[in-house]
Amino acid sequence: MKQPLLSKEDDMRVEQLLSRMNLEQKIGQMTQTERMTVTPEEVKSFHLGSVLSGGGSAPGKNQPTDWLAMCDEYWASSMEEDSEHIAIPILYGVDAVHGHNNVRGATLFPHNIGLGAANDPELVFKISQATAREMLATGVNWTFDPALSVARDDKWGRTYESYSEDPEIVERFAPEAIHGLQKAGGVVACAKHWLGDGGTSHGLDQGNTVMSESELVALHMSPYLPAFDAGVLTVMASFSSWNDDKCHGHKYLITDKLKHELGFEGFVISDWDGIDYTTEDYSDAIKIALMAGIDMFMVSEKWKKFIALMHDLAVSGAVPMSRIDDAVRRILRVKIAAGLFEETKPSTRAKAYQRSFGDSDHRDIAREAVRKSLVLLKNEDAILPLNNESRILVTGKNAHDRGHQCGGWSVSWQGESGNDHIEGGSSVWEGIKAVAPNAILSEDGSDANSELHDVAIIVIGETPYAEGLGDIREGDDILVEAGSDINGLISPLDPYGSTLVLADLHPEDLKAIRKVTQLGIPAVVVLISGRPLVVEAELDESSAFVAAWLPGSEGQGIADVIFGEYDFEGRLSFSWPKNATDNFNRGDDDYTPRFKYGFGLNYRDDADQAQSHLTSTEHAPEYRNAG
Repeated sequence: MKQPLLSKEDDMRVEQLLSRMNLEQKIGQMTQTERMTVTPEEVKSFHLGSVLSGGGSAPGKNQPTDWLAMCDEYWASSMEEDSEHIAIPILYGVDAVHGHNNVRGATLFPHNIGLGAANDPELVFKISQATAREMLATGVNWTFDPALSVARDDKWGRTYESYSEDPEIVERFAPEAIHGLQKAGGVVACAKHWLGDGGTSHGLDQGNTVMSESELVALHMSPYLPAFDAGVLTVMASFSSWNDDKCHGHKYLITDKLKHELGFEGFVISDWDGIDYTTEDYSDAIKIALMAGIDMFMVSEKWKKFIALMHDLAVSGAVPMSRIDDAVRRILRVKIAAGLFEETKPSTRAKAYQRSFGDSDHRDIAREAVRKSLVLLKNEDAILPLNNESRILVTGKNAHDRGHQCGGWSVSWQGESGNDHIEGGSSVWEGIKAVAPNAILSEDGSDANSELHDVAIIVIGETPYAEGLGDIREGDDILVEAGSDINGLISPLDPYGSTLVLADLHPEDLKAIRKVTQLGIPAVVVLISGRPLVVEAELDESSAFVAAWLPGSEGQGIADVIFGEYDFEGRLSFSWPKNATDNFNRGDDDYTPRFKYGFGLNYRDDADQAQSHLTSTEHAPEYRNAG
């Protein structure tokens, strides 16, 4: 039997607090805004329940001490009680989605797509716990993570935030992520995005998921059930729609299904200005979202307007006080369940200024995750593992670029290029150089020489992106279709490209490979990407091909495997396309991808085993037991 969120005594404490609050204080608790739009004094005077940092929004020089000082100020304001203000501790939220990725010097773990390939629930627990520790070292106590999306179309720009195209892996990871963050780590977790964001037509961000309720439950709701059993305290609504209706205004999904049928006792937060797209009139948008079941509203800038309009809606009776009380009650219950009322200011807490922030223990976990996530797609004539005494040419645009290997949501929203912003860790090249004394870096490949080089390692792939800017969109007709079907508004961003064919997206990569192979130098290709891509030309030119996903800050983990200190363990948690029009998912009829779900070679595979991986229609990964 599921344990209640609070004891009877704590429930009474919530009701006592609620009975003391006036309307302004209640609406304030329901309001979250971005740090750049609000002062600590305003947090008190408007009784705000939460402040967040959007991607790339950081105090001072973006060091842990800067974050602690900021969190101290916001906390102190929220806890300064007088006749006009009740002391209720603030929640400070961030998108810590692959480590505490907003802060310089943090350990950046592989994005979820890589963890899906690793398929190790215990590893997910360790990563989540390490992330929570680094958050608390900076005074931050709420992360909008884990993403429990089941991405069904690789054109979606958030594919790398998904563990798998199949809910099975996501279901197994969800409780480990929650336990690592909340129980072992001590921060508030947030399951997102409710509901069906990975199933939109054409993989369109903010798009429309068109399917029956039974399909929605089986594919997209199922990962949330173990998250609820694990006690996740908050849920974020999805920008997307289900069968034309906006999730931010979907009373059936949020109130009837999530809260009533499934018994979720925490609170639901909107996504970044997510209510704005339910309708053009902002007052109506607030009413629609509130009555649908949104409890806390993420309002990036116009939070004072939000508060004024919410006040008018309440005073006029357009929204009942019972719904406002329910929202505030849920917020207070989460804050009490998280132990926030017993905490001192962030800088005086036991886990503040932890030496573990970005330390070797956490980086060892990240390096382990890199090793386990790598998927070997080709190994002609057993060229791998390489001899570390070989004369090696390292080239390709992603060979020495820690920003590219970290991807989006790394120091800034869309991620960074270069090495300046990612402090600590190692690029792929730096990892190779540490173990291969005869390796050289040639950024443009012009140093390639068949008499001087036994082999080339060429690191290619995508450059950083996040959300809509990562979409692959074949044409604007997709937007027209979505706009005509959805009951509400969409705000599409410019896409990453128009095709999943890497040779068209990034022709420089194939050129870099051919620059060495035309000289007779065998090529070991390492692909940095947030999704499977069509790489037929690149595969043909390579002797070995490794899918490294977005490995994060610890590029050394790639060298660990390609030089044979460890074997390949990763298996595809996404089907790999052969053509630009492919969109295969495990279990589909006429399932003929380039590489099937579960495919992955290792050094123990002989030729017959490798062939069986390619031809089997039922191959799936072996699952590790969680520790």
